[in-house]
Amino acid sequence: MKWLPLLFLAAAFTAPAQTPANTPRRSASSKTPPSSSASPGKWPIVSLSVEGNHHYTREQVLALTGLKAGQLAGKQEFDAARDRLLASGFFDMVDYQFEPAANQNGEAGVFRVTESDPTYPVHFEALPVPSAELEALLHNKDPMFSAASVPPTKPVLDRYTAWIQDFLASKGSSEKVVARVDAIGTNNQLAIVFRPARNLPVVALVTFLGNQAVPENVLRDFIGGVAVGVPYTEDHFRELLDTGVRPVYEARGRMRVKFTTIRTEPATGVQGLHVFVTVEEGDSYQLAKFAIAGPCPIRPEQLIKTADVPVNQVANFDRISDGMEKMRKALVRGGYLNAQVTNERSIDDAKKTVDVAVHVDSGPLFVMGKLTIAGLDLDGEAEMRRIFSIKEGRPFNPDYPDQFLKGVHAEGLFDNLGATKADTKINDRDHSVDVTLTFSGAGPQTKQGQGRGGRGPF
Repeated sequence: MKWLPLLFLAAAFTAPAQTPANTPRRSASSKTPPSSSASPGKWPIVSLSVEGNHHYTREQVLALTGLKAGQLAGKQEFDAARDRLLASGFFDMVDYQFEPAANQNGEAGVFRVTESDPTYPVHFEALPVPSAELEALLHNKDPMFSAASVPPTKPVLDRYTAWIQDFLASKGSSEKVVARVDAIGTNNQLAIVFRPARNLPVVALVTFLGNQAVPENVLRDFIGGVAVGVPYTEDHFRELLDTGVRPVYEARGRMRVKFTTIRTEPATGVQGLHVFVTVEEGDSYQLAKFAIAGPCPIRPEQLIKTADVPVNQVANFDRISDGMEKMRKALVRGGYLNAQVTNERSIDDAKKTVDVAVHVDSGPLFVMGKLTIAGLDLDGEAEMRRIFSIKEGRPFNPDYPDQFLKGVHAEGLFDNLGATKADTKINDRDHSVDVTLTFSGAGPQTKQGQGRGGRGPF
């Protein structure tokens, strides 16, 4: 058996470390495949496999090694394959092993890899060719490329930047390109952004044209907070319109609003761009249906009532979003702590109506686990256990422990009661929640007449 380990830790944006020399461990001669007389120390490859890969397929990794079944290979060829994997920038650690193939004349090789982490999606900004063309370029150049997941290591970014610049030059552009990890969009998602090396102009002022349903000052308020002072690219600015201004129209039932044209000019009196947005507001749509589609652990009519979303009126998606959040909180109070509520729209342009189908992903039901009470005497603890209404095994409401303690204070059940605290421990394995209630004060005691037979706070 030949075992050739190598450890290579590649930090993002740093030059690769020098590869240390390796001395192979030689296995017993009885396990060494017969060497070709024409190529001593080399044997035919019978099989190749990969271990430790998650983002990338076996075929992608083996394509980078340059090795193929049937070729003669020994230490020199496997060292070179390992070095190619490390030089790619996609792996932090690579080692390999090859040994005689079972019942065959040749060797079986295994590459063990640790993929570079973290990885980020790829975003192209303000470059003079469409993003789709740049994605296609990187796909064709590198079989490891995925627009959804790329490690920001120096070899990868240097290689991709050079390819993009060469491609732009072939299109007649002299634009220089830089790549860096940056936050994009209104949700500040991290991405590897390829953009011009020059500084981009920033947005100084935004003017809307063609708007009637929504006043200019309202639109400016919504776009100003996210766009003014931000480097301008049309793609990014359209993202801000979709996430910041479109909801303003959808709250008024304008389901087909369009931002038809965007033009810029230098702003007067300040440094930056004046951006002009032409709006096509479209017609107002009514909400024809708001209903739960699919399974739901709580009676659908009860949740719909909780949402309080009126139908046969203007489709106000602010109110729809608020209603869905009320539904989610109701599910959480019912013990479904991980509940998620989403919606799907069906728009009828002929009738100018929209139906909203609500999808409930309730997740597991969490129940009350162990109740621990600290700081009370035996009588006080017994009384608290008696009136704590969520018994073990029943659906757990995460709001209840704090509400319970507020009730204890409001009812004045104890003399000298100081601060109280409720702590919860969620047990994901058995979907239970343990609760600890802590009472403090100068020896809190239950008041006379409010012992075991007394009335509780709820």
